[in-house]
Amino acid sequence: MQAFVAKLMQAAKEAGIEACEAYIIQQDSFRASTTDGEVTEYSSNSTRGLGFRGLKNGRMGYAGTEAFDDEAVQQLVRGVLESAELSEDTDPEFLYEGGDDVPSLNLQNDSLSAVEPQTKIARLLDMEQVVRSYPGVDKAAESMIRTGRYTVSIINSYGMNRHYTEDTCVMFGQAVAKDGDEVSTGFYGKAGHDLDQLKPDEIGREAASRAVNALNAKPVPSGKYRVVFDGEAMTDLLSTFCGIFSAESAQKGLSLLKGRLGESVAAECVTLIDDPLLPDGLGSRPFDDEGVPSRTHVLVENGMFKTFLHNLKTAHKDGVQTTGNARKAGGYSAPVLVAPSNLYLKPGSRTLADMLSGIGSGLVITEVSGLHAGANPLSGDFSLLSKGYLFENSKRVKPVNQITVAGNFYDLLKNARELASDLVFPMGNVGSPSVDAGEMSVSGC
Repeated sequence: MQAFVAKLMQAAKEAGIEACEAYIIQQDSFRASTTDGEVTEYSSNSTRGLGFRGLKNGRMGYAGTEAFDDEAVQQLVRGVLESAELSEDTDPEFLYEGGDDVPSLNLQNDSLSAVEPQTKIARLLDMEQVVRSYPGVDKAAESMIRTGRYTVSIINSYGMNRHYTEDTCVMFGQAVAKDGDEVSTGFYGKAGHDLDQLKPDEIGREAASRAVNALNAKPVPSGKYRVVFDGEAMTDLLSTFCGIFSAESAQKGLSLLKGRLGESVAAECVTLIDDPLLPDGLGSRPFDDEGVPSRTHVLVENGMFKTFLHNLKTAHKDGVQTTGNARKAGGYSAPVLVAPSNLYLKPGSRTLADMLSGIGSGLVITEVSGLHAGANPLSGDFSLLSKGYLFENSKRVKPVNQITVAGNFYDLLKNARELASDLVFPMGNVGSPSVDAGEMSVSGC
């Protein structure tokens, strides 16, 4: 690969490309699914791809390949030249020249890579057995385990040559509970860098209990309710609206936070952090997708808006330093955008039960759906089909479904009363504790 990249960069130089970069991903992945004790899917793959980008007359061109021969060299160079010529983006583009130290961050787990496929499937079937044996569960629905190792390498014509390897694993289970004609489902999963953290008993029991606890759920009367979003539901909201903290969105007029740096944009209890150095984070990395060393950033501190997330291009446009949040979200050959690493709301000091005890009564929302159609990332408005439970004196009274919770994400941040201590990252790089959102409109029966 090093020889191929050297040949590619020499060809790019001879073709008049002013500066160039090779972004290489090598990935080994395994996936298996089961349904009610039967293996329904099994796959194991190794892939390798190279994204090539370069500057010609100040404009960036992109190309990609999964072939690594002389013909691919010429195709990549032509692709970059043609892409740059067709680009209508007149904003200055940059490649990172390197030189800064990269933080030490070990994301590699050799013991995970050594686990045999049969062992992984056995763990999944053990988890399903826990689901099926749980009182009230009718059957286990589709369950899945996925493991992977991928290596990211970035080499550019300025002499930068960086790489890291990461091992990841994910396991989730689904349960179907039945009581007469009433049927409900429950879903739960975990992800990390160590298979031993994905305990079949824990995952199976949680998926099963969620299904059983949701049986006989009914809507509540429409009206105003004190609403608490649990960690997973709040994470879904934060994931949907996190683009408002991107400098790229602000520069395009797609964030109402534009021009509000240094202002109070949330309640004092709200602190929002982006931490690419989080030890167990699924978005952790020693450098971003431009090779910029990773650093932790506080976006909102006690309600005050401190910074947008930046890559090199957006930082130059705003006259600031990049926050190291460049991301090729669309794959190795995609353009560089801005995206969070491990983005999360800082948890409070009290448990969810303690927080609920001080509220009296209200609704805990455990699941929101319809985020693509029912949420407007520009205005912040949302109207979402929701599930959860009614509580009184911190105790669950009855399950609730078929309700719609409506509000505005900007207002939610401003009106937040308290954040609990139960921070979760539900199988992704965005996390949140449970949040007391104050009074909100709920449509039900």
